[in-house]
Amino acid sequence: MSIPNQASDQASPLPIHAEHVSALVRFFETLTRDNAAQVAAIYATDARFKDPFNEVQGLDAIQHLFAHMFNQVKNPRFKITAAVQQREQVFLTWDFFFRMPPFASSEQCIRGATHFHLAEDGRVIYHRDYWDAAEELYEKLPLVGLFMRGLKRFARQ
Repeated sequence: MSIPNQASDQASPLPIHAEHVSALVRFFETLTRDNAAQVAAIYATDARFKDPFNEVQGLDAIQHLFAHMFNQVKNPRFKITAAVQQREQVFLTWDFFFRMPPFASSEQCIRGATHFHLAEDGRVIYHRDYWDAAEELYEKLPLVGLFMRGLKRFARQ
């Protein structure tokens, strides 16, 4: 995916990090158990990470989350579907594909988005994932899914 360059903002002294956005896209689209240790090249030492299940700070904690992902699901992979950048703010939308035995033998997909804030050196200092855990995960589980879909129907009435 190519990342368009943003026009320079004369009023802002903040650098444009198009090459760092491309590195982010590459990191997530090529993430494997073996290269997850490269978190230090992408994240600042005191970076913060938040998603629907976790809120951590620091490289070790973030690296642990990536390692944990590979222990929880099989064949996880990201496909970046769009990237928007404005100065040090980056927004990526993505599809996350995985298999999660014993609940689903077929490949599952979670669609979501991430807001990043980049430091002056281009590394991530803030990472916030947005995705609907109820629709994208819980509804796909056998018993929990039945309950969640029932709640959804009830809320629509």
